[in-house]
Amino acid sequence: MVEIYILIGMHKYASPKTFYPLAGTLIPWLAGATVLLLALGLYLGLFVAPPDYQQGETVRIMFIHVPAAWMSMFVYAVMAAAGAAALVWNVKLMETLASACAPIGASFTLLALITGSLWGKPMWGAWWVWDARLTSELILFFLYIGVMALRASIDDPRRAARAAAILALVGVVNIPVIHFSVEWWNTLHQPASVGRMGKPTIHLSILMPLLTMAVAFTFYFLTAALLRMRNEILEREKHTSWVQELVESRR
Repeated sequence: MVEIYILIGMHKYASPKTFYPLAGTLIPWLAGATVLLLALGLYLGLFVAPPDYQQGETVRIMFIHVPAAWMSMFVYAVMAAAGAAALVWNVKLMETLASACAPIGASFTLLALITGSLWGKPMWGAWWVWDARLTSELILFFLYIGVMALRASIDDPRRAARAAAILALVGVVNIPVIHFSVEWWNTLHQPASVGRMGKPTIHLSILMPLLTMAVAFTFYFLTAALLRMRNEILEREKHTSWVQELVESRR
C-alpha cells in the first residue's frame, strides 16, 4: 500500500503543471538556506579555520575548491540519472532536470579548475600540470559543454534530450576516474582526506567549513536547478492551457 502511494505521488509531481508551483514554493526557502550556509561557511573558512602548517593561508582556497569539485561530479551524476530516467520512462520532467543540470555543473567544474590553479601555483609552482585528477576534471568540463552543445544543435526538444542523455551516460565512466585517479596513478594531487574509510584525516576546524560550504553549494544547486526547470517548463508548455492561464493571471 505504501508503495502505491509513493508511485502515485511520483506520478503526480512528475507532471509539469503540478511541479511548477511546487518548485516556486521551494525556491525561496532553498535560496535563504543557501545564503545563510554560504555566509557561515565563508566565516568559518576565512576567520575561524587556522592556517595550515604546510599550506599557510593558501589552504583557504580549499573551502571553495573542494566543495566545487565534489559538486561537479554530483551534478553530473544527477544529470546522467535524470537522462536515463527520461530515456527509460519517457518522463519530460526528467529531461528538464537533465537540461537544467548541465550549465550548473559546468560552472562548478570551471570553478574547481580555476581555484585548483590558484592553489597549484604556490604549491606546485605551476598554474596547470597534466595531472590525472586535473586532466579528468577538465574532461568533465568538456563533457558538460558537449552535452549543452549537442542539445542546442537539435531543434526538436525531445530528440535533443535523448541525444544529450546518451552522451551524458557515456561520460559517466569519467566520474570514477576522477574519484580514484589519485589512487590508480602516481599524481601530484593530494589523496582524499574527507571521504576515506574511517575517520577523516583533517582537523575539525578545517572539516567543518568544508562540509558547510558543500551543503551550501548543494542548496545553491537545488535553487538554480528549480529556477531553470521552471523557465524551461514555461517554454516547453507555452502552448498548453494551464501556461496560458498562468500568463493571463499575471497581466
